[in-house]
Amino acid sequence: MAGKRRQARPAVAAALRAGVAALVVLAAAAACGTATSTDGTNRAAATSAAAEPAGTISETGSSLLYPLAQQWAKAYDQQTPGVTVTTASTGSAKGIALASAGHADIGASDAYLSSGDLVNNPALLNIPLAISAQTVIYNLPSLGPQTHVQLDGQVLAEIYDGTITMWNAGAIKKLNVGLNLPPVPIVPVVRSDGSGDTFLFTSYLSTQDVPWDDTIGYGTTVNWPHVQAESAVKGSTGVLAKCEDTLGCIAYNGISYLQRATGHGLGYAALENFAGRYMLPSGTAILSSIASFTSIMPPSETISMIDGPSPGGYPIVNYEYAVVSTKQPDAAKASEIRAFLTWVLTTGNGTQFLNPWGFEPLPTAVAELGKAQIAEIGS
Repeated sequence: MAGKRRQARPAVAAALRAGVAALVVLAAAAACGTATSTDGTNRAAATSAAAEPAGTISETGSSLLYPLAQQWAKAYDQQTPGVTVTTASTGSAKGIALASAGHADIGASDAYLSSGDLVNNPALLNIPLAISAQTVIYNLPSLGPQTHVQLDGQVLAEIYDGTITMWNAGAIKKLNVGLNLPPVPIVPVVRSDGSGDTFLFTSYLSTQDVPWDDTIGYGTTVNWPHVQAESAVKGSTGVLAKCEDTLGCIAYNGISYLQRATGHGLGYAALENFAGRYMLPSGTAILSSIASFTSIMPPSETISMIDGPSPGGYPIVNYEYAVVSTKQPDAAKASEIRAFLTWVLTTGNGTQFLNPWGFEPLPTAVAELGKAQIAEIGS
């Protein structure tokens, strides 16, 4: 599978340079491919609310967000007597589906809503809660902890389609001149559940490799090419555990698990960005990417930020979204959800919550758009 990108989605950079709203259209079109379709129901949140104790807010979905969501829930419960926030790690696709069906108050997702989701339930909002990023991790203990293998989307696509099978393959060595790559078989790991991580990773591959974009595409689930060495697991913790146990593993996982990954001896890659530079997922690089998109964020806050044009930006960045319905069963439930989400966008975006997990705070303009969306939640 050869075929370097630079044409898959060039409108991203062009729209930014021109200062036009074309990227809003691009994001809406991209959302059609997220494969985050729901179960086809149009029911409002009353379905789940009737079964919940008074003062309970249920959140479920993204395993990437889950560690932070737990911290938010604990702090909010302590600060707000009479309200309990429950959290669950079920994957972004399920979070969207449960929120859309009314079986959860908030669906957490690394992926924004697709047009299909909004056709099924036009009352849904997706509200950014924090800035996140995705890492590519690997198990190569012969490389020191300060060594970061350089990878681009084309090489990753050829790893995940089975074309490249060894860590010392010529295509990888070409990107890592002078690095002593071991003659170890590559074991690609993918998510078996509907995942925002899969959406983000395959979006990056699609922007950088034309054949991948043409044949596989991107979504919370995709039809992965058959690769004999490949392993499919559920959840971010499942990915991490598999990679820790497997020499030669390569996997994609959220930044909230990076500290644990490096603590267990795993390495992580420097990824090629739009400008051709290989960047690590540092806070500076993540914020540099986000800054390119802040001024063109639409009121719906649906936007693709993969492989943005910032020369110093990390290429796989995203917002963690709260998917929530504007139609709540009663005024009390609507008020509770509005209060909690507003707290997340203000107090919850403090460094004491975000820093331990590698998240970054929302830009002020994005948070203000989020507050405007929150105000739409009613009964």
